[in-house]
Amino acid sequence: MNLLPLPDRAGSETFGRCLAELVELCRVHLPVRTAEAPEDEEEQRIVLRRALGYLDHTCPDLPEPFFDPLVRAAVHDPDPSFNRQFVEPLCAAFGARRTQEALLGILATGTNPERAGAARAWYWATLETFDDLDDRWNRAALHEFVTNEDLDVRRCVLPGLTLDPAEYPTELHPLVAEAVRIARTHPDDYLRHRVELQVADPDD
Repeated sequence: MNLLPLPDRAGSETFGRCLAELVELCRVHLPVRTAEAPEDEEEQRIVLRRALGYLDHTCPDLPEPFFDPLVRAAVHDPDPSFNRQFVEPLCAAFGARRTQEALLGILATGTNPERAGAARAWYWATLETFDDLDDRWNRAALHEFVTNEDLDVRRCVLPGLTLDPAEYPTELHPLVAEAVRIARTHPDDYLRHRVELQVADPDD
Protein backbone atom coordinates (compact mmCIF):
# COMPACT_ATOMS: atom_id res chain seq x y z
CA MET A 1 0.00 0.00 0.00
CA ASN A 2 1.47 3.37 -1.04
CA LEU A 3 1.78 5.97 1.69
CA LEU A 4 -0.41 9.03 1.22
CA PRO A 5 1.42 12.25 2.16
CA LEU A 6 0.08 14.37 4.98
CA PRO A 7 -2.27 16.90 3.32
CA ASP A 8 -0.89 20.39 2.82
CA ARG A 9 -1.96 23.26 5.02
CA ALA A 10 -1.69 27.00 4.55
CA GLY A 11 0.91 29.06 6.31
CA SER A 12 -0.07 31.62 8.91
CA GLU A 13 0.82 35.10 10.03
CA THR A 14 1.99 33.53 13.27
CA PHE A 15 4.65 31.52 11.46
CA GLY A 16 5.81 34.63 9.65
CA ARG A 17 6.26 36.35 13.00
CA CYS A 18 8.19 33.32 14.28
CA LEU A 19 10.63 33.58 11.39
CA ALA A 20 11.12 37.32 11.87
CA GLU A 21 11.73 36.82 15.60
CA LEU A 22 14.35 34.15 14.97
CA VAL A 23 16.12 36.20 12.30
CA GLU A 24 16.39 39.08 14.76
CA LEU A 25 17.74 36.79 17.48
CA CYS A 26 20.36 35.50 15.06
CA ARG A 27 21.37 39.04 14.16
CA VAL A 28 21.88 39.83 17.84
CA HIS A 29 23.50 36.61 19.04
CA LEU A 30 25.01 35.11 15.85
CA PRO A 31 25.93 38.13 13.73
CA VAL A 32 28.84 36.41 11.99
CA ARG A 33 26.56 33.61 10.79
CA THR A 34 23.64 35.82 9.78
CA ALA A 35 23.13 37.65 6.50
CA GLU A 36 20.60 40.37 5.98
CA ALA A 37 17.26 38.70 5.35
CA PRO A 38 14.49 40.05 3.15
CA GLU A 39 10.83 39.77 4.01
CA ASP A 40 10.33 36.75 1.74
CA GLU A 41 9.63 33.62 3.79
CA GLU A 42 11.81 31.29 1.73
CA GLU A 43 14.77 33.67 1.94
CA GLN A 44 14.31 33.95 5.69
CA ARG A 45 14.30 30.15 5.93
CA ILE A 46 17.62 30.01 4.07
CA VAL A 47 19.18 32.61 6.36
CA LEU A 48 18.03 30.68 9.41
CA ARG A 49 19.25 27.35 8.07
CA ARG A 50 22.71 28.82 7.66
CA ALA A 51 22.74 30.69 10.96
CA LEU A 52 21.49 27.70 12.97
CA GLY A 53 23.83 25.27 11.23
CA TYR A 54 21.10 23.15 9.69
CA LEU A 55 22.70 23.09 6.25
CA ASP A 56 26.16 22.00 7.38
CA HIS A 57 25.35 20.26 10.70
CA THR A 58 27.41 22.74 12.71
CA CYS A 59 24.72 23.82 15.17
CA PRO A 60 26.15 26.58 17.36
CA ASP A 61 25.64 26.83 21.10
CA LEU A 62 22.47 28.85 21.47
CA PRO A 63 21.61 31.02 24.45
CA GLU A 64 18.36 30.60 26.38
CA PRO A 65 16.42 33.30 24.45
CA PHE A 66 16.35 30.96 21.44
CA PHE A 67 14.45 28.14 23.13
CA ASP A 68 10.85 29.38 23.09
CA PRO A 69 11.07 31.01 19.63
CA LEU A 70 12.49 27.81 18.15
CA VAL A 71 9.69 25.78 19.74
CA ARG A 72 7.10 28.19 18.36
CA ALA A 73 8.65 28.08 14.87
CA ALA A 74 8.76 24.27 14.89
CA VAL A 75 5.12 24.10 15.97
CA HIS A 76 3.77 26.74 13.60
CA ASP A 77 5.75 25.67 10.53
CA PRO A 78 3.07 24.31 8.16
CA ASP A 79 5.52 21.98 6.41
CA PRO A 80 6.08 18.63 8.21
CA SER A 81 9.52 18.31 6.60
CA PHE A 82 10.90 21.82 6.88
CA ASN A 83 10.05 22.05 10.59
CA ARG A 84 13.10 19.83 11.11
CA GLN A 85 15.32 22.89 10.61
CA PHE A 86 14.01 24.24 13.94
CA VAL A 87 13.72 20.95 15.84
CA GLU A 88 17.30 19.80 15.23
CA PRO A 89 18.92 22.99 16.59
CA LEU A 90 16.55 22.81 19.56
CA CYS A 91 17.65 19.28 20.41
CA ALA A 92 21.32 20.05 19.77
CA ALA A 93 21.39 23.17 21.94
CA PHE A 94 18.89 22.36 24.67
CA GLY A 95 18.57 18.58 24.61
CA ALA A 96 16.02 16.18 23.18
CA ARG A 97 14.33 15.64 26.54
CA ARG A 98 13.62 19.33 27.10
CA THR A 99 12.40 19.67 23.53
CA GLN A 100 10.06 16.69 23.85
CA GLU A 101 8.72 17.93 27.17
CA ALA A 102 7.90 21.28 25.56
CA LEU A 103 6.01 19.55 22.74
CA LEU A 104 4.13 17.40 25.24
CA GLY A 105 3.03 20.53 27.04
CA ILE A 106 1.75 22.06 23.81
CA LEU A 107 -0.13 18.88 22.89
CA ALA A 108 -1.90 19.09 26.25
CA THR A 109 -2.62 22.82 26.45
CA GLY A 110 -2.15 24.45 23.04
CA THR A 111 -4.69 25.63 20.50
CA ASN A 112 -5.71 23.11 17.84
CA PRO A 113 -3.18 24.46 15.29
CA GLU A 114 -0.49 24.29 17.99
CA ARG A 115 -1.43 20.72 18.96
CA ALA A 116 -1.26 19.66 15.33
CA GLY A 117 2.09 21.38 14.97
CA ALA A 118 3.45 19.71 18.10
CA ALA A 119 2.54 16.33 16.62
CA ARG A 120 4.34 17.18 13.36
CA ALA A 121 7.44 18.32 15.26
CA TRP A 122 7.42 15.25 17.53
CA TYR A 123 8.62 13.06 14.67
CA TRP A 124 11.95 14.91 14.41
CA ALA A 125 12.28 15.46 18.15
CA THR A 126 12.25 11.72 18.86
CA LEU A 127 15.37 10.72 16.98
CA GLU A 128 16.59 10.29 20.57
CA THR A 129 13.96 8.46 22.62
CA PHE A 130 13.07 8.28 26.30
CA ASP A 131 10.76 5.55 27.51
CA ASP A 132 8.91 7.74 30.00
CA LEU A 133 8.29 10.52 27.48
CA ASP A 134 7.26 8.05 24.77
CA ASP A 135 4.71 6.59 27.17
CA ARG A 136 3.37 10.02 28.11
CA TRP A 137 3.14 11.03 24.45
CA ASN A 138 1.33 7.86 23.41
CA ARG A 139 -1.27 8.27 26.13
CA ALA A 140 -1.77 11.98 25.48
CA ALA A 141 -1.89 11.52 21.70
CA LEU A 142 -4.36 8.64 21.99
CA HIS A 143 -6.67 10.75 24.14
CA GLU A 144 -6.28 13.71 21.77
CA PHE A 145 -7.10 11.68 18.69
CA VAL A 146 -10.24 10.21 20.21
CA THR A 147 -11.63 13.31 21.90
CA ASN A 148 -10.53 16.15 19.61
CA GLU A 149 -12.61 16.30 16.42
CA ASP A 150 -10.36 18.85 14.70
CA LEU A 151 -9.35 17.24 11.39
CA ASP A 152 -5.83 18.66 11.20
CA VAL A 153 -5.10 17.55 14.76
CA ARG A 154 -6.25 14.03 13.95
CA ARG A 155 -4.29 13.96 10.69
CA CYS A 156 -1.09 15.08 12.40
CA VAL A 157 -1.44 12.93 15.52
CA LEU A 158 -2.26 9.66 13.78
CA PRO A 159 1.11 8.94 12.04
CA GLY A 160 2.96 8.96 15.35
CA LEU A 161 0.26 7.22 17.34
CA THR A 162 0.91 3.69 18.58
CA LEU A 163 -2.16 1.57 17.89
CA ASP A 164 -0.92 -1.68 19.40
CA PRO A 165 -3.01 -2.36 22.52
CA ALA A 166 -0.06 -4.22 24.04
CA GLU A 167 1.73 -0.89 24.38
CA TYR A 168 -0.95 0.43 26.74
CA PRO A 169 -2.33 -0.62 30.12
CA THR A 170 -5.49 -2.72 30.01
CA GLU A 171 -7.77 0.18 30.96
CA LEU A 172 -6.75 2.04 27.77
CA HIS A 173 -7.43 -0.83 25.36
CA PRO A 174 -11.01 0.39 24.67
CA LEU A 175 -9.57 3.82 23.79
CA VAL A 176 -7.19 2.21 21.28
CA ALA A 177 -10.10 0.33 19.71
CA GLU A 178 -12.09 3.57 19.53
CA ALA A 179 -9.18 5.37 17.82
CA VAL A 180 -9.03 2.63 15.19
CA ARG A 181 -12.80 2.77 14.71
CA ILE A 182 -12.79 6.55 14.30
CA ALA A 183 -10.01 6.44 11.72
CA ARG A 184 -11.51 3.55 9.75
CA THR A 185 -14.96 5.11 9.53
CA HIS A 186 -13.91 8.74 9.13
CA PRO A 187 -14.91 10.54 5.91
CA ASP A 188 -11.30 11.76 5.48
CA ASP A 189 -9.34 9.67 2.96
CA TYR A 190 -6.01 10.29 4.69
CA LEU A 191 -7.17 8.97 8.07
CA ARG A 192 -8.77 5.87 6.55
CA HIS A 193 -5.65 5.14 4.50
CA ARG A 194 -3.17 5.80 7.30
CA VAL A 195 -4.84 3.67 9.95
CA GLU A 196 -4.67 0.58 7.75
CA LEU A 197 -0.90 0.97 7.51
CA GLN A 198 -0.61 1.20 11.27
CA VAL A 199 -2.81 -1.73 12.22
CA ALA A 200 -1.87 -3.99 9.31
CA ASP A 201 -0.94 -7.58 10.10
CA PRO A 202 2.91 -7.67 10.12
CA ASP A 203 2.72 -11.02 8.27
CA ASP A 204 0.79 -9.52 5.34
